[in-house]
Amino acid sequence: MDIIQTDIKDVLIIEPRVFKDARGYFFESFSQREFDEKVTPILGRKINFVQDNESMSSYGVMRGLHFQRPPFSQSKLVRCVRGAVLDVAVDIRKGSPSFGKHVAVELTEDNHRQFFIPRGFAHGFAVLSETAVFQYKCDEFYHPEADGGISIVDDSLGIDWKVPTEKAILSEKDTKHTILKDFDSPFDINIPLY
Repeated sequence: MDIIQTDIKDVLIIEPRVFKDARGYFFESFSQREFDEKVTPILGRKINFVQDNESMSSYGVMRGLHFQRPPFSQSKLVRCVRGAVLDVAVDIRKGSPSFGKHVAVELTEDNHRQFFIPRGFAHGFAVLSETAVFQYKCDEFYHPEADGGISIVDDSLGIDWKVPTEKAILSEKDTKHTILKDFDSPFDINIPLY
């Protein structure tokens, strides 16, 4: 796999080696050994994934921007196995030079890209295809009492979701998240999350 570093430290795009022939294709979607060899040196710490999740959504669905509060914060390794999504990580660590900034990447069933989102970031995605199946690994179990979020439609974040506002479909919960300027982040760049 190839690792692409982004403008925000520790937010990574991962491209697997895909082997294609007349029958179709094959690739390793995850190898702990290779992840440890290539990603651990960049992060300076080992990531152990403990839970896999999958969702299916239709065009225009926007999920996020979600996170789990400490001590249950999560890193995620996400990918789209059917269709296409725009996936976004927003830095919500107080004191971070990139606080409020984001990285966006299009994940599709054809490009097989994966996106690593570290702890201290809010995560969300918008479905760009008719339907999309989205999978992700987490390095902490889901704790509903630790749920948090910032508004996915906060214009101050400067995210082009590639979905017209009138076609966006949000859950009731996601319409109630606060915008970044009114958000009191539970994360601090000076307090390690690992």
